[in-house]
Amino acid sequence: MAQAQVQRRRNGNIRNGNGNGSQCKENDLLLLSRERSEGQGHHHVHRLNLTSSLNKGNNAKATIVTVLALAMAMLLLFYYSSTSTSTSTRITSPSTTGTAYEALSVSVSPDSDAVINLDHGDPTMFEPFWKNAGDKATVVIPGWHTMSYFSDTSNLCWFLEPDFANQVRRLHRIVGNAVTHAHHIIVGVGSTQLIHALLFALSATATGHPVSVVSAAPFYSMYPGITDFLKSGLFRWAGDATSFKVNGSSSFIEIVCSPNNPDGTLRGAVLSTEAGKLVHDLAYYWPQYTPMRGPADEDIMLFTVSKATGHAGTRIGWALVRDADVARRMVKFIEMNSIGVSKDSQVRAARILQVISDGYELPDPDSTTSFFHFSRRLLADRWQRLRRAVEESGRFSLPQFSSEFCEFTKEHAETYPAFAWLRCDDESIEDCEGFFKSMKVLTRSGRHFGAGPEYIRISMLDRAHNFDLFVERIASLGLR
Repeated sequence: MAQAQVQRRRNGNIRNGNGNGSQCKENDLLLLSRERSEGQGHHHVHRLNLTSSLNKGNNAKATIVTVLALAMAMLLLFYYSSTSTSTSTRITSPSTTGTAYEALSVSVSPDSDAVINLDHGDPTMFEPFWKNAGDKATVVIPGWHTMSYFSDTSNLCWFLEPDFANQVRRLHRIVGNAVTHAHHIIVGVGSTQLIHALLFALSATATGHPVSVVSAAPFYSMYPGITDFLKSGLFRWAGDATSFKVNGSSSFIEIVCSPNNPDGTLRGAVLSTEAGKLVHDLAYYWPQYTPMRGPADEDIMLFTVSKATGHAGTRIGWALVRDADVARRMVKFIEMNSIGVSKDSQVRAARILQVISDGYELPDPDSTTSFFHFSRRLLADRWQRLRRAVEESGRFSLPQFSSEFCEFTKEHAETYPAFAWLRCDDESIEDCEGFFKSMKVLTRSGRHFGAGPEYIRISMLDRAHNFDLFVERIASLGLR
């Protein structure tokens, strides 16, 4: 009965001049949809009767339009019904019972073609913790707040926000990874600006030739670029510290990265003469990466929010500097370079550090608030899975680290670096970076770190989905 009513309305539309097809298409789609939903098993007979009726009651033009509309509607409904199923890979065995469509259906996962970028250490691995932190880590800054250039004019570093400085000292005291009471805190736009400021501060009083800047290979790939980018006449990159020759009173600056980026090893200075000055880059000296051996107490120490907490986009780092003259020259460089450092970023960084410290001094029993323990569990799981996949492949190798007592956790702990320094042992692979690029995995070649092309650096800090795909691709190599 309902179909006959719809048929009469369609014929009425045609007779009333609505024969352009648009109204017919809408009505036909409604008719066909209603037939399918009501489960009428004899709908094929209705369509044949409908076609016959149209041939008899309407002119040829209207008949063609209606038939085409019906055919289009059927194709559309068939298409959407067949594509509404899951897009996951499904390959059924020929012996599996089912329709011919089900037996032949093969849908390829888009992940197989995904490019995985593990070239840079974007620390998005930490996102789940901060999502769980909720409002505790949220900062609201009123429109009138932090408008002035100045934070504390009585401080040597006049653009340093007092609350940020207090939270830096508090966190170092809780973790026990650095002495702060005898040092000036200099805030910068990440470690990059602080290194520039230090190179200026340590070479500004030098006379004669530019001061040589060195670091033991494999060194952080950005050190050469940071040093030579401005083509300064005060300092220049001189390469691997282990091959640097000290000539008499020639001055140099050695950057000591510990734990080292890219290989995760704990390091000390290679060169130790009175002519040299040391900068200790301790960006990764935090409990999620390595056991705490006790508080570092060097003349110059660098830290950054990006690796300590994962907030790379906040662009905040800090230097602990014992010598007041060096600290003043650093402040002068930052003043001329960027007229201070964003106060809004410092306010946010202070809150982030506060949340971590509160998680240990004021723990909430109803939630996971121990950031370093949370992060360490994630890294431990990732390193175990990567080592297993590498071993199964039989084509690569990774550095081995010994267990040490951690002064922070008060137990023996393993080392889980932020980067994997992977070596391609397969002699058929001449360029390790190129090999992984062919697998749609972007890494950074050992050439950038003062090493050979058989090495690559792989970030361990990406989101879980990307890391999972990477491990799957490594593991698949063992099956070839």
